[in-house]
Amino acid sequence: MDEEVHLDISWGPFELNPDFPPEGIDRRAYRIAKFGSWENSQRLDARVVEAGKPDGAVFNYDRITRTPNTRRAHRLIWWASHTGHNTDGLAERLFLAYFTEGRDLASCAVLAQIAASTGLDERATAVFLDTAEGTNEIVAAEADAYRRGVHGVPDFRIGSISFSGAQPLEIMAEALRAAAAALS
Repeated sequence: MDEEVHLDISWGPFELNPDFPPEGIDRRAYRIAKFGSWENSQRLDARVVEAGKPDGAVFNYDRITRTPNTRRAHRLIWWASHTGHNTDGLAERLFLAYFTEGRDLASCAVLAQIAASTGLDERATAVFLDTAEGTNEIVAAEADAYRRGVHGVPDFRIGSISFSGAQPLEIMAEALRAAAAALS
């Protein structure tokens, strides 16, 4: 018998590189500095590509030329949530734009286009992104995440169970079952 579970998903901000310049940096240079060589970086990327295949996740790292500062993207999700917009679809579209399409998530124009593809007004989004609104809230939420022990993404909190990093669906399903059992 299939189990039916209702989930309330919330998207919290967490920047892996909060000190990056707002426009992000060249991906190749960043990955060489972080992992010692481009070849090593590509080996690591290939592992992620292979790990995602069974679950249908597509990673086209060869299309990504910039590693973004994601603060604007986090502000966009914050703003969308405060306007009553469905942030699940927006977050999914941001992931697709970056990991599959290789789009630059540090670009206000790209973010406004992505937002428009999910039903937000492109012009209003561009106007918002041209402000600093939501920055203090994003920084405070990230500080809270650090205090709770978050050190990487994705980070999952299901009831009292938490885990970080990409996980097989079986692990996530087991965490959901354990959380549901704890609520019973």
